[in-house]
Formats: sequence, C-alpha cells, structure tokens
Amino acid sequence: MEKTLNRIHPVSDPEATYFLQISWEKDLGTGFGLILSDGQCAWTGTVSEAEISREAADMEMNREKYVEELKKALIAGEESADKYNFAISRDEENRECHFSYERNLKDGSFRLGSLKLQEVSSPAEVVKELIGYCLDCLGRLQAKNEHLQKENERLFSDWSDVEKRLEKCVEAKEELEADLYNRFILVLNEKKAKIRSLQKLLNEAKESVADAKCTRDSIATTQMATVRENDYDGSTDEESENLTQASLPSAPERKDSLLGSPDVIDTAPRRKRRQRTAKPAGTGAKMATYETELPAKEKGWARQSSQVPFNLTIL
Repeated sequence: MEKTLNRIHPVSDPEATYFLQISWEKDLGTGFGLILSDGQCAWTGTVSEAEISREAADMEMNREKYVEELKKALIAGEESADKYNFAISRDEENRECHFSYERNLKDGSFRLGSLKLQEVSSPAEVVKELIGYCLDCLGRLQAKNEHLQKENERLFSDWSDVEKRLEKCVEAKEELEADLYNRFILVLNEKKAKIRSLQKLLNEAKESVADAKCTRDSIATTQMATVRENDYDGSTDEESENLTQASLPSAPERKDSLLGSPDVIDTAPRRKRRQRTAKPAGTGAKMATYETELPAKEKGWARQSSQVPFNLTIL
C-alpha cells in the first residue's frame, strides 16, 4: 500500500495546521483511505471507486481527468497549495468532521469532492502512526541521500580520473602534433629543393634543345648556301664551254670567216645569261632549260653564217 502525508491549512482558519494522510492500493482511482489530524484529534474515512465515478459524472468530467485532479489536490501537497482549497468543519456532538476540497479558478472555484470523517477513539495511536510514517520516510530519504552521496563521490572520483587522463591525452596530442609538424617541415623543404633542382634541369634541357636547334638551322642554312653556290658555278662553267664551242667554227669555215666574212657573232645571249644568273635561286630551272636550248641556237647561227655569200677583195 502506498501512502502520502501532507500539511494543509483550511480556508476557514489559515493559521491552523492539519495533517492529511492518503493511502491507496494500486491507483487512486480505485479508491483511497483518508486520515485527518490536528495533533490532538484524528478523523478517518474512505472514498470508494463508485463514489469517485459518481463525483466525475456529477461534474460532467472525464473520469481519468477527474482522477488526475484528485492526485494534484490530495497528493501533490504544497506544490499545488495555491491551486486548491480545503474546508474543514467539526461537529463535536456527533464526533464528525466534514472535509471538502475545491479547485481554484480565476472567477471562482468548483468542488472536487467532500466526505464525512469519523472521529477516532484513540487519536494517540493515529498520531503515533503518522509520526512513524514520517520517521520511515525520513529514514528512506536519508538512505537515498547517502546512496546518492556515495554515487556522487564515485562519479566525482571517476571524473577526476577522466580529467587527468584527458590532460595526459592532450599533452600527448600536442607532442605528437609538434613532432609531426617538424617532420612535415623537413619533408616539405626536401620536396621544395627537389622541385627547384628538377626545374633547373628542365630549364637547362630546354636551353640545350634550343641551342641544338639553332645549330642545326645554321648548319642547314650553310649547306643550302653551299649547294646553291656549287650549282651556280657548275651551270656557269657549262655555259661558258658551250658558248666557246659554238663560237669557234671548223677549220675551213674559220679560214673563210677570217678572210672575207664581215659578220661577228652576237654576244647578246652571253650578256643575257649573265643577267639571268644574277636573279634569285628560283630561276635555276629556267637557266637549265636555257642552257639546253642555247647550243642548238648557236649551231643554227653558225650554219646561217656559212651559207651567206661573201666577196673577198684583194688589195
């Protein structure tokens, strides 16, 4: 059985103090017992489950909600003292006490329930029971307090150990970070030096490639100039030989020309050839064609000169 003991002050006499004990089996909604005492007298009564249901129906309130209101009014105690009022009226002749409890509202109050309590013949026993209940509660609270105190000390000790371990971990972490940072600096400097050396080698390789290309270009230019010069010298020698052969007639013809022919071999083609050789190298093909056609023309001129009649006058 569960019990609670609260201190209440009736509305009719706020200075008076009463002790209210509520006891129930499983739930307050299944019924409960009530003991009320002022320290000298005591009254007792019970509320059944049917009475609780009837009170909820009379107020047109849901039964579960009504039970929750009863718990707040009779069990919560001083936590909800401002929200609930208690009215106590004693009947000395009938040795009864009328007890009611109400819920305060902004514009009034409504009654949650009321019952008649019967006076106990031996109030000392009731007071003794209440004191015993208080002592039992005090003992349980002290034991719980001691348990919580020990648990608190244990947690504080664990917290101290964890704090020390955490400080060690922080120190180890800082040392590890410093060590890793130093190693990282060494590795970074080595990488930078390696990158600089590779860049230097790359620049040197680029410069050597550029120098080799320039050398190859100069050599190729020199070779092309030499080839052009050799081609020019060879063509000039061939032309001079062909011209010499074409200009010199055979022995009989040479005698006749010396004796009586007033004609002179035209030197214009030779001058033209000299002018053409001074042109750019792209005229090599035309010069070769001209060289092949030149002997035939000279032969034609020689043939024509041999056919021309001439008179030899001897003085």
